[in-house]
Amino acid sequence: MNRFGIYVHIPFCKKKCKYCDFVSFFCDEENQEKYILKLIEEIKSKKIEKVVNTIYIGGGTPSFINSKYIVQILNTIKENFNISEKAEITIEVNPGTITKEKLLDYKNAGINRISIGLQSTENRLLELIGRIHTFEEFLNTYNLVKEVGFTNINVDLMLALPTQTNEELLNSVNKVIDLKPTHISLYSLILEEGTPLYEKVQNKELELIDEETERKMYWKTKKILEKNGYIHYEISNFAKKGFESKHNLDCWNQEEYAGFGLSAHSYINNKRFSNTTNFEEYINSEKFDDIVELHEVQTKEGKAKEYMMLGLRKINGISISEFEKKFRINPLFYFRFEISKLTEEGLIEVDLDNIKLTKKGLDLANKAFEEFI
Repeated sequence: MNRFGIYVHIPFCKKKCKYCDFVSFFCDEENQEKYILKLIEEIKSKKIEKVVNTIYIGGGTPSFINSKYIVQILNTIKENFNISEKAEITIEVNPGTITKEKLLDYKNAGINRISIGLQSTENRLLELIGRIHTFEEFLNTYNLVKEVGFTNINVDLMLALPTQTNEELLNSVNKVIDLKPTHISLYSLILEEGTPLYEKVQNKELELIDEETERKMYWKTKKILEKNGYIHYEISNFAKKGFESKHNLDCWNQEEYAGFGLSAHSYINNKRFSNTTNFEEYINSEKFDDIVELHEVQTKEGKAKEYMMLGLRKINGISISEFEKKFRINPLFYFRFEISKLTEEGLIEVDLDNIKLTKKGLDLANKAFEEFI
């Protein structure tokens, strides 16, 4: 299909969260400007003759930098790519880094979706995980977003934070539901080696929520969100009808995208590759091909396996007819051994045109994914 996505990475943060392992760091404005100039140069260097369906500006904290840079980035993309009139254009923002003036600049530049990082409404938990804001500051940000006129708003929440009680999680979910955002992302905490929070757990200064409790939290919040009109369309994502993230769905449907900026990943012509994670190497590069690391050149089998793995993240799973259209073979035959095994284990089910995770499969999703790695 002639669809294409763009991801732009802004690696700068006011302060790095204690659980974060993304390429992000504090940086002064002089180096921010150097980075933006190089980023714009990289965008101009790519020529892809496809219609851009989504643009996603992530980080880091894109709202940390001066909004004039975001405007420059978007203007450059518009000048060099064919943007769909209905393109979803998202920017991630964090409370404590946003102003009404920034939001007005975003809106005037064409951004039509805002994703706000909250994680919890409990200030003690926000402090514990190293967030720079309070719940009250989040509310101020949310109200500004609404005031400026954005109608497509996502709020990020996390469950199974160390010491988080069931009551605290439900309180967070209900408070966010009361605000009526169009989309809610609900992620389980996954600690990566090298992060401050990981070290605290390793040193037994903090204890993680046990797996059984984490799954109970997940199912309870899922039930509440669905009761309040949020469609559970992917393992960690809920949306009001028509507000599912196009950017996310395109990734899970194995659509192509180009990543710009430090550490940004791309998927083009069956190749997965990424830019360097070294800041100095990126801003001093003379040829962008020299800072790219190739991760995979997909075979037909590899592409089909990945399509299955990505598709199982969606609650409706993989469409058998869409798979046949894409790969010219029935997945029930092509992956008959894997599907038979996972069906016998109660992890997936075949329902009319769909292959999807069962309730047990949602709890043990990684085990199902492993069959297609």
